[in-house]
Amino acid sequence: MKYVARMELKPGMVAAENILNYRNEIIVAANTKIDATIIERLTRQSIMAVPIKEEADFATTHNDKVRISEGFKKFESIYNVYFPVFKGYMMGAITSHQPIIMQQLIDVYNSVISSVASGEQLLEYLYNLSPADDEDMILHHCLKSALIAGVFGSFIGLSAEDQLLFIQCAFVYDIGKFSIPTQILTKPQRLTREEYMIIIQHTVIGYDFLKNMGDFNEHVLNAAMQHHERCDGTGYPAGLHSDSIDRFAKYIAIVDSYVAMTSKRNYRRKLNAFQIIANYEAQGFHKFDYEALNAILLRIANSQLGFSIKLNNGKRGTVIRINEHALSHPIILLNENNAPLDLSMDYRFAIEEVY
Repeated sequence: MKYVARMELKPGMVAAENILNYRNEIIVAANTKIDATIIERLTRQSIMAVPIKEEADFATTHNDKVRISEGFKKFESIYNVYFPVFKGYMMGAITSHQPIIMQQLIDVYNSVISSVASGEQLLEYLYNLSPADDEDMILHHCLKSALIAGVFGSFIGLSAEDQLLFIQCAFVYDIGKFSIPTQILTKPQRLTREEYMIIIQHTVIGYDFLKNMGDFNEHVLNAAMQHHERCDGTGYPAGLHSDSIDRFAKYIAIVDSYVAMTSKRNYRRKLNAFQIIANYEAQGFHKFDYEALNAILLRIANSQLGFSIKLNNGKRGTVIRINEHALSHPIILLNENNAPLDLSMDYRFAIEEVY
């Protein structure tokens, strides 16, 4: 809320509180939209200043408040400055076969994260960025993957050296996607068998591209080839099992799936934290590196403590405790009766919205 001089009032502004005359009578009720008639009434009553709602006063959800915060606006501005720089480096490699200089990409990474206080805050800011245009979808995916790799690397407890290597893998692991037609990548319907076979080739194409380009670390090459392999042997392109999959490719598999779930698609909204966790639980932790995934999801779940939620039955509440063995089903405090409800005791309940 802020006070605005009557002379500065503009139609469309909204009164933040009841406006009283000298007899303490309400002449304009709170939440009333200001128009020319109201301004004239305030003039007759000699009202000099009026409490007016600011942008923050209209925010009703946590994500609304994030998007109007100064911290997010600064981060978004920095991201939008450095994304074209990153795009220039990547497109130079793809279209002109210019060498990818990892230090240049790391400099972009360090510049973008410079305004962020914690890994959890970075995940929150990335979640609230505006959706990418289809034209730059892959590039945004690559940059976000690198930023998230830095967060997940710290959640897993990687050494500084391994964390840097993880970030490097994340910048380029999906470079083979640039060979896939956009209409296939963005298709909202189920892919045909032929389209699916085209999609899976991006792993081999990306590996060959990087291998032929120069001196890339073996883990970077393996991440490009193996990021769709799954520990239970159900992935592609080779159907490898856990012991045969590069450690960094396993980490990238988590990043890749997380970025996909937190991105808006033509056929669905981006998923909230508990929906993401539930998806991993439904797929089976045995598809991913269990220790890494569990460490990451535990940190994500705990970052939701205190948030308001809506269940799939319409009831609302607040997250008050995380169930470590049922991360997608925490204990909440119901608004209707201020009573705790352990969602892990009845899996018919699921968190539909976090706000």
